Amino acid sequence: MSYLTIGHLYTALHAACASGVARVIEANGENVAYADLGYDERLQALDDGEIDLLVSAWFPRDEAVLSHGHEVIGSLYHPELNFSALKKAGKGNRRWDAGEFSSLVMTADARPFVENAFIRQPDLKVLPLDIVATEEILPRLQQDEANGKCPLVAVWQPHAVFHTDMLENLSDGDLLDGQTQTARLVLRKGLRDEVDEDMIDELSIMMLSNKVMSALDHAVSIEGMGPEEAAESWQRGRLIPR
Repeated sequence: MSYLTIGHLYTALHAACASGVARVIEANGENVAYADLGYDERLQALDDGEIDLLVSAWFPRDEAVLSHGHEVIGSLYHPELNFSALKKAGKGNRRWDAGEFSSLVMTADARPFVENAFIRQPDLKVLPLDIVATEEILPRLQQDEANGKCPLVAVWQPHAVFHTDMLENLSDGDLLDGQTQTARLVLRKGLRDEVDEDMIDELSIMMLSNKVMSALDHAVSIEGMGPEEAAESWQRGRLIPR
């Protein structure tokens, strides 16, 4: 039996995204297998033909993929990174400074962008830095909220926490300096010639959005759904009412 192997990062977010893409592939008569990958394993897996499709890479952050001749298609969603705060703290839509916050909570992949922000806002350096695993962000913020703390937060969106109303973005809090990131599909070199062109066309126009992706992440990482179950729930309109 022939099948296409979808590679994805081993996170709930990317696993759910891969399952959503798989539904399009399966609807076109192809079988699907999955491969969990570390961030630094993705390009080698494409080069070696271990995977046929990478779901997904973020551009321009992952532009190294382009130098190996693989094909990039589609525009699934646009990742964002902003400083945010607990909505109950009422910090949105006004000027703010480091003295209003108890700590700076971030994920490891947000840290380089936060450190760039220190150049513009050196007062942020006084805040205690807490690097939190992606899957621990929501329970950590729930704990801080319950304890009356007010952390400054830097977490990539989409994320399960944004499926709740817990956070709000802060004024002038864009950590990407206006740069647009796009989550795209990467086809291994030569795949287009091996599969149906109509399927490639469908994948090229597939759109999920940050809202959908945050809901998928929440369904898998918080509600305990499997990635395929979450993707089916989204497709049937049960995850986010249409």
